[in-house]
Amino acid sequence: MSDPYETTGAHLGRLLGRALNSFDLPNELVERLGTALAHRSSLHTTRRSPAAGPWREIHRHAYLLSDGDSLVLWELAHRQEDDLSIRYEVFASKAETCLAAARLFGEIPSQVARELVEVTVEEEPESDISALSKLFTNPTPAQRHGDYAVQESADHARRVLRRAENPDRPGERVALLLRSAYAHQISQVFGARQCLADGRDAGFSLYEHSFVLLDGSEFSLWEVEHTVTPDGRHMCEVYESETAAHGAMELRARVR
Repeated sequence: MSDPYETTGAHLGRLLGRALNSFDLPNELVERLGTALAHRSSLHTTRRSPAAGPWREIHRHAYLLSDGDSLVLWELAHRQEDDLSIRYEVFASKAETCLAAARLFGEIPSQVARELVEVTVEEEPESDISALSKLFTNPTPAQRHGDYAVQESADHARRVLRRAENPDRPGERVALLLRSAYAHQISQVFGARQCLADGRDAGFSLYEHSFVLLDGSEFSLWEVEHTVTPDGRHMCEVYESETAAHGAMELRARVR
C-alpha cells in the first residue's frame, strides 16, 4: 500500500530501488524523472491464483515533470509458484511490460497487451498532465498572488533575464536559482504611466514575474518597461526587488 503523504522523490526512489531491472532504464529517462514534481499511481491489471500460486500485478506510475511534461513508468509485480517473495520490474512502455509478463507466465504477448488497453480506456479519462497539474492549482505561496500556472516557467525566467538591458540586472546566481521554477504568474503592478523625462513624454510599466521553485519557495523578478531611450524605443530592465525597480524608474524619469 502506497503512502498518500509520500513525496514524489521518495516514491520514485522506492520504485527504482526495489526493481530488479532499474539499471536497464535509459539514463536520459532517469535524469528527467529526477525533476518530477508530482506522481499518480494506479493498479491496471491483476492476475491471482489460489493459495500461494503464481500471480502478477501491473501498476502505472505517472509523473509530472518540472518542464510541464509527463512521463510514465510501468511496474510489474509478480510471484511464481510456491514462491513467497514478490519481485518487481519497471519498464518505460506498455509493450515492454507485455513482453515481460508473457515471458514470465508463458502467455501470448497480445493477451497481456489487450488487458492493458482495456484498462487504459476504462480508467484513464483524463491526461496525466491534466490530472497531476490539479495538485498545483493553488499552492501555498499563491495565497498572495492567486493561482500559478504550471508550465515552462524556467524557460520564461530565462527569457525575462535575457531581454534585460540594464547592467545591474540579476546575475548567474539568480539564473541558476530560477532553473528550478515549475510555475509562475505575471502581474502588472502599473502600466503606461506617463511622465516627462528630458523634456519629453516617457512611458513606464512595471511587472512582477513571480515563480514557485521546487522547494516550495517563491521568488520574483521585477521588470520595468520604459521609453526613456534616445530614439523613444521600448527598453526592458529587470531587478531582484520592487524597491530597486522603483528606484530605477525614478532615476530614469528624474523624479524629484
